[in-house]
Amino acid sequence: MEDAELEGKIMEVARMIVNARRVAALTGAGISTESGIPDFRGPAGLWKRVDPSIATIDYFLENPDKYWEFHIGLVSSAMAARPNAAHIALAELESIGRLDCVITQNIDGLHQKAGNKNVIELHGTLATDRCMGCGKRYSWEEVNKIIKDGGLPPRCPACGSIIRPDVVLFNEQLPAGALNKAFRCSMECDLMLVLGSSLTVMPAAYLPETAKSHGAKVIILNMEPTAMDYIADVIIFGKLGEVLPKIVSYVRKMVSKS
Repeated sequence: MEDAELEGKIMEVARMIVNARRVAALTGAGISTESGIPDFRGPAGLWKRVDPSIATIDYFLENPDKYWEFHIGLVSSAMAARPNAAHIALAELESIGRLDCVITQNIDGLHQKAGNKNVIELHGTLATDRCMGCGKRYSWEEVNKIIKDGGLPPRCPACGSIIRPDVVLFNEQLPAGALNKAFRCSMECDLMLVLGSSLTVMPAAYLPETAKSHGAKVIILNMEPTAMDYIADVIIFGKLGEVLPKIVSYVRKMVSKS
């Protein structure tokens, strides 16, 4: 994309955000790759190096100790990561009153670290874990101490049952509360920003279609084409850490002049 064409699209998106009544953002793994967290399905994605069956609920139930060895690596990567320019721009968009909610497929917590308040986590979070027996929740720091003291798999000090991660594993349903909130936000917004998602994982991939069917404009920002490009009003290919801050900068200027 030529610089002039890209700049024109960036300004167009900024105007659409300023003129929108309610803006929702849907984010995928692509927004976190610039923070050093690999995506799952890309050319260098995690599932190219690791058999994805390890992340099924069946594998966890049969091999909780081996799953936890894998999971600890995910947590370590997320805890070491810092929000990149795209996360920070999205948090700024919320802080100036131009973003109503972030719906994310990510489990890394980087939106919250950047400062976003209204975050709907469709696939759970690496920040907490819960007992499969009594349901007691633990922070990762607490679980890490339990592991150091008692080994794998971690067991609940309260009842002795195995502790599981607070993430959605393959062959599990998404949490109903988060999913219902996500669809409600999609139906109520009049502009949806799709950021760094390939839009191939259901049911999250239905959200832009839901927004569109309820009259919203859809903007897709990604490094490569997605499965839903045909419904987009504007598509920008590029690094989110470069494009999104420019969009938000224009929004800030437009808002200050109004």
